[in-house]
Formats: sequence, structure tokens, C-alpha cells
Amino acid sequence: MKLKLYIIAAEASGDLHGSQLLHALKNLNPEIETRGWGGDLMAKEGHQLDVHYSKASFMGFVEVIKNLPYILRLFKITKESIQTFEPDAVILLDYPGFNLRMAKWAHLKGYKVFYYIAPQIWAWKEKRIEIIKKYVDKLFVILPFEENYFEERGVNASYYGHPLANSIKKFETNSFFKEYKQTAHQAIIALLPGSRVQEIKTMLPVFLESIKDLKDVKIMLAGMQQHQDLYQSILGERPSQVEIYYDSTYQILSIADFALVTSGTATLETGLFGVPQIVCYKGNPLSYMIAKNLIKIKYISLVNLILDRPLVTELIQDSMNANNLRLELEKLMEPEHKNKILEGYQSLHSSLYNEHSYHLTAEEMLKKI
Repeated sequence: MKLKLYIIAAEASGDLHGSQLLHALKNLNPEIETRGWGGDLMAKEGHQLDVHYSKASFMGFVEVIKNLPYILRLFKITKESIQTFEPDAVILLDYPGFNLRMAKWAHLKGYKVFYYIAPQIWAWKEKRIEIIKKYVDKLFVILPFEENYFEERGVNASYYGHPLANSIKKFETNSFFKEYKQTAHQAIIALLPGSRVQEIKTMLPVFLESIKDLKDVKIMLAGMQQHQDLYQSILGERPSQVEIYYDSTYQILSIADFALVTSGTATLETGLFGVPQIVCYKGNPLSYMIAKNLIKIKYISLVNLILDRPLVTELIQDSMNANNLRLELEKLMEPEHKNKILEGYQSLHSSLYNEHSYHLTAEEMLKKI
């Protein structure tokens, strides 16, 4: 049966999950045709790109306001594209600021709406629950506590494990990185400064300053090819101690001993790879001040949120400086502290792993259609 699906994935993590979901959908129905937003991974699965996610990643209140005319133009382009394509369903991945508005519009136009990776309304903007109840036909959640949270509030939700746990368990290190690990004879520290330009500009210089003159370690920077010039401009004349590898985050995490990670999905990925980490966040001061007054969660890292305890250290805003980061890194490298974190990661994995996560999600979507 030929089906058409319009999918909106507007971040690097959305591109990853979207590509795996696409793969599962096409395994179940090879005649599916898709178009919409995404990235290179989704394109490899045959997804026709209207918008590449790298053109639409804005973070924080101030940044969104500055880019509002462009965002409104993206709404117009997307609506026109959906009406031209006439899909059997619209699938929205995360990115709630944009996608909840698209959910309302698509529902009112008569399209079936699925939302994969629920907006984190348990953290802030809980009033968004009314939009989800009215305009989303089915919500697919990826955190273990979310299914009950949404069901108790009248939303039809399903949890099939966190897809990252499945993907990471199956991941295989390639021969280059395996050999690198075997010949390093030193601790490997991974730097994950984020995927957005403003994150990299803010976080990477602090990461680099904190590891300056650190002895007997290898430093591997997980870069993105599209930001190559930006990394080079920040690194400048720094010593060759820092090695950049593009689009190889999982390869790096698969061999790393420790990691400095910008808050986001990467904190969970790092935890699932079993790499002791320090979670960092520093943003626009005004955006941070507004967010601090609105967000009602105890932790910023997904690792701590899921476990509901402070397993990994979080350095936020003013406390995220080179001196604090260096002190926490040295503490992290102590065997007793490292082992405590590794034990916690075992609990994390067991609560998230489901071998058939993408398949079960895709199967339910097709049944609903």
C-alpha cells in the first residue's frame, strides 16, 4: 500500500531518530514516500528534504526573537509543501516551539498527526498539554516516566524504550578508532561542545581552556563538518594536543574514557556509551535568566533526570568556567568516582533499552494510519 508521510525533524538528534524511524517504516512498508525537514541521515533513507535542519536550529528566547522573520517564512514554506504533497500523516519530531504550531495547523487541515519524542512539558510550559490533547492523534514518548505523566492528563501516549539505547547497543567501532584506542596508552577525553553555532562559540573555548596543559591525555573533539571553519577559528594556534574528527561522535564516545559535554541529547548518548562525563551549559544571559524562572526541573542532564539523582556533575552558567571544569575533571578521573558513575549508567541503560524500539513505534504509526 502506497503511503505518503510528511516528517519534520529540525535538529541533529531528530535527524538520527528520524532516519532510524524511516528505516523501520520502510521495512514494514517499502512503498512509503516521505518528504519534509531533516538532515543527511534521513536523506540517505530516501527522505526528500524541503528544509535541512542546520538552517533552522535556534536556541533560547533572544535567538528566536532575532530570527522570527525567517522562522515565519519557514512556517509558510512548510505549510505550502504539506498541501502540495498531501500526506496520509504528518510526523513531528521534538522541536516543540515550531512543531506544536504545525500540529494545530495540520490537524485543522484534516491531516493525521503523530508526535514522536514528546515536548518536555513536565519541565516547563505545562499548558502545552492542551495543544497536544486537541491536535495530536498519537504521542510517542522516549523517557520512562513520560507515559504515565501524559496518560494521567488525557493524552494517548506510548513508550517503547528510548531509541538511543537500542542504537548505541548495536553500534560498532570502526577499525581506525579501534586501533587508535589500542595504541593511545593514555586516557582519551572527548569534547562535545554541541551542534549549534552559538553553543560551540560559547562552550568550546571554555572546554579548551580547562584542558590546557593537562598531561598524559589524548583530546578528541567531536566536530560537525558544516562547522569546520568555526572550529578552526576557535582552535587558532592551540597545540596539536586537540584532534578534530568530523561527524564521528559515536566513534569517539565508543573509545573515550571521559567527556566534557554540552547539555542536550549528547549527555544521554555519553551515558549510554558508559563514558563518565561533566555536563555543561552556558547561554545568553537574558535567555538563561528567563529560563531559570520558568523551568521547574532539578537537573539539566537527561542522565540525572531519568535516574532522579545527581549522578553526573552539572556546571551551569556562571559555574561553567575553566577553573571549575578542570577541578571536576580531575575528580572524575579518580577511580572511585569513575566507578560510581559507571554503576549508575547500568541502571540508566536497563530503564531505557528496548531492542525493538523503532520497529514498535513504526508499527503503531502504520496501524493508526
